[in-house]
Amino acid sequence: MIDGICRSRSIVITDCGLTSLRAWTRDRDRRPSGEPAGCPEYRGRVDIIETPVLVLLPLRVEHADEMAAVLSDPALYTFTGGVPLSAQELRARYERLVSGPPGWRNWVVWLREEDCLVGYVQATIDGATAEIAWVIGTPWQGRGLATAAAKALVGWLVRQGIDTIVAHIHPDHVASASVATSAGLRPTGRWHEGEVRWER
Repeated sequence: MIDGICRSRSIVITDCGLTSLRAWTRDRDRRPSGEPAGCPEYRGRVDIIETPVLVLLPLRVEHADEMAAVLSDPALYTFTGGVPLSAQELRARYERLVSGPPGWRNWVVWLREEDCLVGYVQATIDGATAEIAWVIGTPWQGRGLATAAAKALVGWLVRQGIDTIVAHIHPDHVASASVATSAGLRPTGRWHEGEVRWER
């Protein structure tokens, strides 16, 4: 076991992605029906969430180098504020996230077709309520990946018994509003720090 990942299917960063996911997938397919994914010691923390197009992988500090490139376009921060972080800065941030309270759930988004990371999703869970967010890197936008990732996250949260799912979206962020709508959220008319509260 290395940082929550079994040695038999260790996830290794390559130039573009997580190639050992192929081995993990083969191993998954050989498991008896109903056997959960991952090491027994890792279950109950942050699940791997699979879709036909994407895999949501639990965040690890080692993702920082690749994600720094994915999140490097300043345009990504137009509505949310902030600036791109260096790999070192992002590594420090990820160290805080992965060591945070159980309600902090963070995933990177791995694109099967291109075998690389393309963004992230996150959920902050408090009781039966979760606040979610999603970001897809600029080169991969316009392909429905944010919608696929958000829908997968919402589906997972519902299966965990979450009753209320919340997102806060800038009123001018049309693309993000479209993603939220596709994921089953609706604007409430309530505002928080200049953003509209959406709920499912």
